[in-house]
This record gives sequence, structure tokens and C-alpha cells, in this order.
Amino acid sequence: MTLLQLSLTGIFVFIPLLLSTYLKLGLEKDILIATIRSTIQLFIIGYILTFVFESNHPLYILLMILLMITAATQNIIKKGEGIRGITWKIVVTLITVEALTMGIMLTFNIIPFEARYVIPISGMVIGNSMVLSLLFLNRFLSEIRNNHEQIELILSLGGTNKQAIHQSLLSAIKSSMIPTIESQKTMGLVQLPGMMSGQIIGGADPIVAVQFQLLILFLLLTAATLSSVMVGFLSYPTLFNEKEQYLGEYQGTK
Repeated sequence: MTLLQLSLTGIFVFIPLLLSTYLKLGLEKDILIATIRSTIQLFIIGYILTFVFESNHPLYILLMILLMITAATQNIIKKGEGIRGITWKIVVTLITVEALTMGIMLTFNIIPFEARYVIPISGMVIGNSMVLSLLFLNRFLSEIRNNHEQIELILSLGGTNKQAIHQSLLSAIKSSMIPTIESQKTMGLVQLPGMMSGQIIGGADPIVAVQFQLLILFLLLTAATLSSVMVGFLSYPTLFNEKEQYLGEYQGTK
């Protein structure tokens, strides 16, 4: 793609800007900021990855993964700032998901320990875990706000904190996982996923591209499940004190 062709893609930014202005949505500033930030960040990471891929040193690979986990954590904790210890809970979740999924792939030699494989796949796993954690926290905090009377009633009748929060917790986990599951149901019929499309555009055999995409799909399903479950079960105890009294949604610092 030439610079001229790249500049012409700005048309796809101009269209939402025009519609936002016409409909008075007030999203013009956000669209411009998102466009500028994504352009700068992608070019910077492109140059960094060029260096990392050429060196292929394990230290650089680990540093890139650490950078992705740090950035994802900072984004997630904004949504769960009312939950005590949310920062370490998210860090533990992301590290566990990344270590487990990458450990399985490397142990069974599904992919080699090379930067061009490990970093992009880690980015997909961590990015998906970030989105699922955000979805979970958004739904979970909404659930406990709407059901606080039921939670307190169960506790007053002698129920444990786990029994009191059980329904809200499971509902939030289920709701956060639904987009991933529904997306996989229509994969290949409604949409061609990004990794597969990119490989095909790059000249790869479509069957090989399909095989890699299946790996990613199954990987993201595990990442989605683990992220929602871990964040949920790490978070709910902080809603109660040592006497199993309900503290409510906002009960402490990060």
C-alpha cells in the first residue's frame, strides 16, 4: 500500500465525522482523537515490532507481553475502580490467561517460541481478555446495584456471601461470554476474521489461514471464559467484610 492509498483511507474517517456532525452526536472530538492515537500508536508499534522480530530475543518478547498486560490493566481498572484490589486482580487474571494459553501452545509445539508468533497471538489473547473483563465488570456492577436488596435479604436469613452473590455473579459471567460465543457461531458465514483475512491478503493458502484462525478462535474462547470467571471470583469477596456484611458496590480503593 502506497502513502497515497493510505491517505485515501481517511475517507472512512470523514464519513463518521460527517454523520456525527449532521446528527449532532457530539462524537467528532472522540473520533479525531481515536484516529490520531491509533495511527501514531500503530506506526510506533510497527517500528518496535520490526526490531523485536529481527532480534527475536526472549527478553524483548517478554517485555512486549508485559507492556500489553500493563496497558490492558490500566484500561480495565477504570471500570472496576469501586472494587477493592481491582488492580492486582486484573494483573493476576491477565498473567494467568496468557501463561496458560501460551504454555499449552508452546508445550505441545503448536507454535514455536518466536516473536512473530508469540507477540501477535499474545496481543489477541490479552486484548480479548481485556474486553471480556470490561464487559464482565460492567454487567457485574450493574447486577449488584439492581439486586442489592436481594443480596442483603439472603444474608439476613443466614446465607453466606457466596450464596447471596451467586446469581448476580453467574449472570454477569454468562452475559460477558455471550458475544464471543455468538460471534463464533457465524464465523465464516457472516464474517471472515481479521487474522484469516490478513493471511489471505498476504498470499497465504486459504486452508492454512483457516487452520491458524481456528487456533485463535478456540484460544479466545478459553481466554474469554477464564477472564470472566477469574475476575468474578476474585472480585466478589471484596463486596463483603470479614463478618460477611454486604458493603455495596463502592467500598474501597484500588
